[in-house]
Amino acid sequence: MIRVAITVLASLMATSALAAVKPCEALKAEIEAKIQAQGVPSYTLEIVPNAEVTDQNMVVGSCDGGTRKIIYQKNDR
Repeated sequence: MIRVAITVLASLMATSALAAVKPCEALKAEIEAKIQAQGVPSYTLEIVPNAEVTDQNMVVGSCDGGTRKIIYQKNDR
């Protein structure tokens, strides 16, 4: 019985950690690091409110509890 209680408690703690609200600037920095690691020379990342998103294909992240999106655009030379 104790094992079951510990398992349930551990799973609840893991679920709440995954659902934590991530600040937009922190998420944007993580995304920038991944893009730069891929060697993309010219791009734009922008944090916008959900209402301003016109193309869902440009969304690369959601932050501030799902109220804002991070959009990505590759700049061609």
